[in-house]
Amino acid sequence: MSLDSRHSPPWPSPGRGAGAGPGGARQAARLRVLVVEDSITVRKRLCEVLASDPEVEVVGEAADGRQAIEACRSLKPDVMTMDMMLPLMTGLAATEYIMAHCPTPILIVSASFNRGELFKTYDALAAGAVDVLEKPSGHEPDDGWDQRLLTSVKRVARIRVITHLRARLNARRELPAEPRRPWCGLVAIGASTGGPGAIVEVLRALPVPLKVPVLVVLHIGESFGAAFADWLDAQTPHRAAFAVDGEPLAAAAGRVVMAPPGRHLVVRQGRLRLSDEAERHSCRPSVDRLFESLAAEHGAATAACLLTGMGRDGAAGLLDIRRAGGLTIVQDEATSVVYGMPREAVLLGAAERVLPLGEIGPALAAATQAVGEVHR
Repeated sequence: MSLDSRHSPPWPSPGRGAGAGPGGARQAARLRVLVVEDSITVRKRLCEVLASDPEVEVVGEAADGRQAIEACRSLKPDVMTMDMMLPLMTGLAATEYIMAHCPTPILIVSASFNRGELFKTYDALAAGAVDVLEKPSGHEPDDGWDQRLLTSVKRVARIRVITHLRARLNARRELPAEPRRPWCGLVAIGASTGGPGAIVEVLRALPVPLKVPVLVVLHIGESFGAAFADWLDAQTPHRAAFAVDGEPLAAAAGRVVMAPPGRHLVVRQGRLRLSDEAERHSCRPSVDRLFESLAAEHGAATAACLLTGMGRDGAAGLLDIRRAGGLTIVQDEATSVVYGMPREAVLLGAAERVLPLGEIGPALAAATQAVGEVHR
């Protein structure tokens, strides 16, 4: 809890109300934002930046998780900014409640240097929050952070969020009785916006013990991605860690191996390789880079899926895997937080199967059942 949180004003913000303009008429075209932050200093900065944009209206402020829920239910904002470390009820608990009972696009605005706060951030993303932005340090040399906040809020507000019951991530589904492709020797997963929760659900449906390597590329900012593999390791029965350059792929069997933040992950000559080469689709790591390498190196032995995410990274690489004879699965629109990357894959003809999120893990499990080693 911040030292100055005791000075927090109640919502709605004085002078802003619920969006009334001159004469009491609502300015319907403006984006209605609820700011949740216990530090009055940070909250004031957020509100001032947002209010500086004529397309944005700050309709309320909340200083703790309980206020956040009450304000969300009462004001029905278009989008919320959410701090993680809040008094009375944490930002994580508030996010879980909001996404289960009054789904609203949430941008997490949080610190990235504290390991405990990072883990809560990952949990909140898995619970349905859309994206994350690092808090301002107060020493930014220009208005770069201000512009990132405005851009992020507007982008997140466009996302069609769904009711996201956190408990459903704990449900284990029965695997299909008939494995579709028992010869698939590795699994590859690509995801972006909405990816943390989707990846967890897919991994929890894979069999224990896991007999094949699972390679994962997730788009997440470098400042927030440092501890993601450790968080993921605690969410499923499968061991998870960041890739080590030069490690034999065969040695990764039975584990989940992630691309580190800011580095591409590929498979070359039977080994995991990391590179700092140019971004692909403004992304590093890039899903396309991983998928393309697997299509060339393992072809039909690959089972790959492209999950929720913004943009088109991964679509072309998935098509390469399909052309090479591998199994390709794309998350459907109804269960995607953002139907961007999956849609591009469908349009390219890269998806052999388009499945709801809950069916992807069992399909991958069926394709890799009875596999004991990586096909070379």
